[in-house]
Amino acid sequence: MVHNQITLFRVERGLSRKDLAAAVGVNPQTIGFLERGTYNPSVELALKLAAVFGVPVDTLFSLNGFPSLATQIASNANRQKEFEDD
Repeated sequence: MVHNQITLFRVERGLSRKDLAAAVGVNPQTIGFLERGTYNPSVELALKLAAVFGVPVDTLFSLNGFPSLATQIASNANRQKEFEDD
């Protein structure tokens, strides 16, 4: 199964599914299927989505899942604190 963070990035950017679909040239339903994990993107679509959000593909998609948002925020805060302490 391919896991993704499309919803997180889409909502953060204030994009509707329709907006994102138009940006990558697919039907809005495709975005919904991707977000629910019922459809795996082609390599081309994955690259287009990553380009829209300005992130590497592996930031959006993973075979192993992603940590919860709370865990990611805590991890980033810890890294920032370590950086500031140096």
